[in-house]
Amino acid sequence: MYNFNLKKVVMSATAVTALSAGAAAAQEACTNYTVEDGDTMATIAIAAYGTSNYQPIFNANRNVINNPNALDPGLVLALPCEDGSLPNGQSAQEIIAAEEARAATVKRSSVYQPPIKLVTGNGWAPFADESLNGGGFIARLGTTALNRGGNARDYSVSFVDDWNSHLETLLPLGAFDVSLAWVMPDCTNRTFEWSPETQTRCTQFDSSVPVYDTVFGVYTLPESQYASATGYEEFEGATICRMTGWGLFDLEASGLGGDDYTRLAPVTARECVDAVLTGSADIATFEVQLMSDTMGEMGLTTNDLVENPFVSTTQSLRFIAHRSNPFGKQYLAMLNKGLNEMRESGEWYAIVSDTLREHNEKLMAASN
Repeated sequence: MYNFNLKKVVMSATAVTALSAGAAAAQEACTNYTVEDGDTMATIAIAAYGTSNYQPIFNANRNVINNPNALDPGLVLALPCEDGSLPNGQSAQEIIAAEEARAATVKRSSVYQPPIKLVTGNGWAPFADESLNGGGFIARLGTTALNRGGNARDYSVSFVDDWNSHLETLLPLGAFDVSLAWVMPDCTNRTFEWSPETQTRCTQFDSSVPVYDTVFGVYTLPESQYASATGYEEFEGATICRMTGWGLFDLEASGLGGDDYTRLAPVTARECVDAVLTGSADIATFEVQLMSDTMGEMGLTTNDLVENPFVSTTQSLRFIAHRSNPFGKQYLAMLNKGLNEMRESGEWYAIVSDTLREHNEKLMAASN
């Protein structure tokens, strides 16, 4: 068993206050917790782990949480253990080892088939980064899926850090078959005018089933007028920061068009946080996991930057292939079969939690 602690490197001032007051003492790691009136995902995470990053809890309870902004009293949540495993369950490492042993017994075809060429990018830990085992959990999920669900395909994984080039050049020209991983807009929704980005995603690319559901938070200065906004329409006129290559489909679908706000699109999350702190942007919005890591690295607390509790969204990351690829749909179908089997066996959650363990250990080591 790994000696892993889900607490982040820097504990926020809010977390210290809540824990020192003995708040929500029943909310402990490696237990099942029954939601009470007034609980939020963030307050549960703070009480259980000392961090407002609730993505691991969301991962463990995706089958029962429909809206992370609204938890019903009486809902029972599994709070992951120190090693990322679920209460009263096998460890992630045990599940992964068992599935790998089972897959090794599957007879492979002797007919040669070229490796499927996968591409992702660095600097997106714990999702995708060469410094992590298997390249991060998005890469691990993709490569594992190609050897589950009746699949037995060889593959190659490359890291190209210019994410825009995946869509604009690499997939259209056939340099790679599948890119890991992207948010796709709801291409069935024509109730609003599609942006050029939505038009491109919906008409030029096919996608897999959801690979990972991530929560996108909205972060502002505590005194900002946008800190307590209850709808995206209240962000009209704001300057919003989300990194280059990241879509704004959630804003678009909520009715906030590109002419309604000013966008900043730097390369890194840290630049977005700096923009809010210095007043260059009113809002930073991206994944809660990445925001938690970024604030920890910068030594910030919830006294410096707060998450709006009303307007977070859930977005699914997917594997995508360009429609010009003659085998694109076949490869996505293979990935879908593997992912579905992995969810049923528990290997999907095991890989995610194992990578989060590794990622947090690296963060803690870097802080010492």
